[in-house]
Amino acid sequence: MPATPTPYPESTAAPSQDVSTTSAASQQTPAFSPLYQQIKVLILQSLQVGEWKPSTAIPSEVELAVRFKVSQGTVRKAIDELASENLLLRRQGKGTFVATHAERQIQYRFLKLIPDNGDPSSEGPAQRQIIDCKRSRASVEVARALAIRQGDAVLQVRRVLSFASTPTILEDLWLPAAPFKGLTAERLRDYDGPMYALFETEFDVRMVRAEEKIRAVLPDLEQCALLKISARSPLLSVERTAYTYNDIPMEMRRGLYLTNKHYYRNALN
Repeated sequence: MPATPTPYPESTAAPSQDVSTTSAASQQTPAFSPLYQQIKVLILQSLQVGEWKPSTAIPSEVELAVRFKVSQGTVRKAIDELASENLLLRRQGKGTFVATHAERQIQYRFLKLIPDNGDPSSEGPAQRQIIDCKRSRASVEVARALAIRQGDAVLQVRRVLSFASTPTILEDLWLPAAPFKGLTAERLRDYDGPMYALFETEFDVRMVRAEEKIRAVLPDLEQCALLKISARSPLLSVERTAYTYNDIPMEMRRGLYLTNKHYYRNALN
């Protein structure tokens, strides 16, 4: 069981010596951070070590308040923030659950290409064609993105996503080899669900956030063949680094998006 913070009036900051000696959160949060932020860190630690698995319920607010020796309101505020970050899901009358990439709303959180009619579900799930899944060595760019050394082993995946039988997205992915040991093209082809859900259920790696860079490009000849387009077709190049808990990078992805029937949508909060 994680260490618990010593209770103190929630309207005041904890003395730094109390935080450092009584709470595991002290190593990850500044001294004088709000108590609910310390509870958030402790809940995140439990998620990271797998105490509560994706799609399963976490303890109730009352139980967590007893465990951490704080008020129920403090726990609620921590959970509210984790829910706003799509790490937890509240279900009316049922409790709070660990979010999973098998959930529809979580799937669409990472899929930003929307059909022109504005309804992501109108086309149904993407048709996936796995071109390759091979072991290689990290280039300078990949090593930097994944926080590993140049030359370290990585898995490189290439796939095409089609909507209404039209090739629309060409993706190249690089993954650190060790956490994804056993991942093969056959395994990717056989899995009937989102790739991030596969990573979550079979490799215990959950992507919790991502950063993207977007630019306009023209395809090369190989990309033209895979997407069945001409060399003059404009594409969006979307470069993504995805992170698991504690901001550990677990994927570098480069996608080429065809946007003649779709647009890229991002909500800014």
